[in-house]
Amino acid sequence: MTHRVAACYSIADLRELARRRLPRAVFDFYDGGAEDERTLAGNSLAFERWHLAPRVLVDVAGASTGCNLLGAPAGMPAAIAPTGAAGFGCRGADLALARAAAKMGIAYTLSSSATTSIETIAEKAPGRLWFQAYVLRNQDFFWQLIERARRAEYEALVITVDLPVGGKRERDFRNHFSIPFRFTPRNMLDFASRPRWAIDMLLRGMPVMENLRGLEAAATNATAIASSVGRSYDPSFDWARLAEVRERWPRKLIVKGVSRGDDARRLAMMGVDAIVVSNHGGRQLDGAIPSLLALPEVLQGVAGRLPVLVDGGVRRGADIAKALALGAQGVLLGRATLFGAVAAGDAGAQRALDILHDELLRTMRLCGAPTVTQLSGDLLRPSDPNASWSAYAAAPPAARSASPRAHRTPDLVNP
Repeated sequence: MTHRVAACYSIADLRELARRRLPRAVFDFYDGGAEDERTLAGNSLAFERWHLAPRVLVDVAGASTGCNLLGAPAGMPAAIAPTGAAGFGCRGADLALARAAAKMGIAYTLSSSATTSIETIAEKAPGRLWFQAYVLRNQDFFWQLIERARRAEYEALVITVDLPVGGKRERDFRNHFSIPFRFTPRNMLDFASRPRWAIDMLLRGMPVMENLRGLEAAATNATAIASSVGRSYDPSFDWARLAEVRERWPRKLIVKGVSRGDDARRLAMMGVDAIVVSNHGGRQLDGAIPSLLALPEVLQGVAGRLPVLVDGGVRRGADIAKALALGAQGVLLGRATLFGAVAAGDAGAQRALDILHDELLRTMRLCGAPTVTQLSGDLLRPSDPNASWSAYAAAPPAARSASPRAHRTPDLVNP
């Protein structure tokens, strides 16, 4: 497997490695979005609406991706996003992501629905740790999770606010996929088609969402629900409840899932420490505005009062550069690093970060920006947004899966 990881030169290559290794149902759970997947496609396409206009004759010999992110040094302007159920793809994937993040010097966000516990991550992958808490109907359980993160010395709490209910992920329905797994003739054949994955799960047992043990019973079938954890979300969570979280959590509070300027302005006035512009990777509301397109309005809403990060569709180092040039302080990496972790564990997670770091540094040098603070708006030029956007967004999901962005790059060398 090591040589296969070394032969991956892009995030698209790691995605393909994961696709070949995993049963279709498991891969589609990670790869897919809601309904027609237009928001999923739009997140990536939004980056294509901008071209880079590089400065020349700039000394970039000492270029560095190092920066300050949310009050602490970071190896690059990024953090690992919360990605739930990673262990179903590769046992120990959560730890692999956390260790790779620590090695790169960036923050790792543990999902409430991770297959590794809050305490285990803190013990085995020390670094900058953030904990993402879904808002749950069981409020006692919700506060217990937050208290566990506080006791484990997590630096920040991330509250996800964009899913009062789970999204309608039709790939999961068609694959008879649910968590916990419900075995049907269709998915049994699917699982058997990947014997190495299946044998490990049979011999060692299916992972569980460690932080949600005891929350509630599982669903009875895959087609009755849009998301198994989604049954537990609290649709009544509102501004007053978020204010209570702000009052009770003593450290940095990050709110994830914002796409409107008026909401961003109100969050800034409330005293949150950062906002993540996000549509949950296109997994919730299909037709939602792509995150990069929502970024300018959110920035205008906060008016410089707090840092704004963005996620969704980041697959290249140049995407990170474009997000920063548009005003974000950093990005969250979701599928980009998850593909590496579920494809090859520690080696895959590290390879994903190495690829993105290399590409970002190369982009900075080619653009005449020796520091991330010099990735400014004057480097960007808009493309024609209409023809390419409408043609791509109108394509069916199967056609969009072979995005023109998925091409190979030269081997990783010092640029």
